[in-house]
Amino acid sequence: MSTSLKNNPLRIVFMGTPDFAVASLKALVEADFDIVGVITAPDRPAGRGRKVQESAVKQFAAEQDLNVLQPTNLKDKGFLEELKSLNANLNVVVAFRMLPKAVWQMPEHGTFNLHASLLPQYRGAAPINWAIINGETETGVTTFFIDEEIDTGSIILQKTEQITDEDNVGSLHDRLMELGGELVVETCRQIASGQVSSTPQKHFDNLKPAPKIHKETCQIDWNASLDAIHNLIRGLSPYPAAWSVFVNHGKEETIKIYKTKKEFVQHTDEVGKLIADKKTLKVAVAEGYLQLLEIQLPGKRKMETSAVLNGLDLDKNAHLR
Repeated sequence: MSTSLKNNPLRIVFMGTPDFAVASLKALVEADFDIVGVITAPDRPAGRGRKVQESAVKQFAAEQDLNVLQPTNLKDKGFLEELKSLNANLNVVVAFRMLPKAVWQMPEHGTFNLHASLLPQYRGAAPINWAIINGETETGVTTFFIDEEIDTGSIILQKTEQITDEDNVGSLHDRLMELGGELVVETCRQIASGQVSSTPQKHFDNLKPAPKIHKETCQIDWNASLDAIHNLIRGLSPYPAAWSVFVNHGKEETIKIYKTKKEFVQHTDEVGKLIADKKTLKVAVAEGYLQLLEIQLPGKRKMETSAVLNGLDLDKNAHLR
């Protein structure tokens, strides 16, 4: 490998799809790296009108007049030939799908990935969500060289980020997105200079996974601890959102909950019971009450609970389950 960026300029293929990846691509463009290709997901119909939507990465790449490829099959012979013709010497992956070996082994300097956790903890599809759900106070971003198994390759660089009790997945996502962009640039500079080093991931018995979030993951168990419920809600806010069954006047509906406040007190109310006054709505749990600050009722938009209460007729047996 060459010892300087001047003598051995990087020719980068960037792979990513959502907003989280845009910050890294933008940082590479602003750092004057040569992006010879951008690979992103094919356009797909989305929303109620099924209007064809381009990925966030494609939209940004088009604005920068970058060469965009949107393969449906990463093992397709035609795509692999097109990828090879770009003559890239490094692949950079941020929030993309699993790559076949033929892709990640192709460039001279390999392929590195940005992951939104401090690996080896929180390998998987939803590291930001699970760090908050599990009540972590620290997380971060990691760059690592891709190998045979998902999120297990040798670590290049890491940066840490604190998680406050007020954070939700949205606020933490945005900070890690920017931090990740900085780390991607720093990693590319090390690779270009020939000064890069990587360390195999350590093996621990108590690794915490970060599997994909499903609908059942998002249902609130009101018998859990006050901290656990609060963390689940903020770890799923604003998307996909924690939910519960709202029982009122004998009718059952699904309610989404986005923001809460803990209240540790002793009481004799049944778990799940809803208690309201003109401005506040709270639900009884074993260790106290969880005040509901931002909710969404069926067919309604997300609102502050104080506004919802104006038109909400709660019966004395109203509860969440």
